[in-house]
This record gives sequence, C-alpha cells and structure tokens, in this order.
Amino acid sequence: MQIDIEHLLNMTGGDVDLADEVLDIFRNQAETWGRLLNPDLAQTQWADAAHALKGAALSIGAKDFADNCASVETLGRAEEQVSRVAAASALSGLKDGLTMTIEACARASYELSKPGLRRSNDSNS
Repeated sequence: MQIDIEHLLNMTGGDVDLADEVLDIFRNQAETWGRLLNPDLAQTQWADAAHALKGAALSIGAKDFADNCASVETLGRAEEQVSRVAAASALSGLKDGLTMTIEACARASYELSKPGLRRSNDSNS
C-alpha cells in the first residue's frame, strides 16, 4: 500500500505540516475503526467501519486501500447475511491492508520531513 503524497499535498493546499497532521488523523481513525473490522459484530457495523476507512484513505491518497475498503463495504451492505467465514476472510485481508497503510503513513511522514518540502517561516518575517 502506498500514499500518494502529491494527492495528499493537493488536498492540504501544499501545506506540509497539515499533510503530516492529516496522516496522524488517519492513523488515529484507523485505530478506532479497525476495532470494528470484526466478523463477530453485526454486518452493518463492519460495513460502516469499511466505509469510514474508505473515506479517510481517499483523503490521504491511499487509493488501493480505499478500493479494498469499498469491496468490503459492498459485501457488508449486501441484502443477504454474509457467512462468518466469508466475513472473517474479507475482514482479515482488510486488516492486513490497514496495517500496510499505517506503515505507508509513517513512510509518507518521513518523506514530508525531508528538506525542501517545508516552507521557510523566515520568509514571512
């Protein structure tokens, strides 16, 4: 999983500090919503969690993970009850993708910390 840093910077108006803050927000949301990716919970609950993660992933430029979230959300929104085995399999894959996306956030934060991306505050004085 990767973070599209260019997309992230476009979403934050080129503000590197804000982009880094958005990555932190994603990581915090991931912890909260990730707990609901549980096949023992109601199907609507984990579908809602996948939906929330999809939106958060799109905001940081994690398109592949967002696509995975969309697939799980669609599964969870199906009219028929999904078997626990099918739910567990889908949610396990999504949790793995979430872990990889969180790791990608750390790499993106590192990239954002490199010299040249941050605007100098001295020029505003």
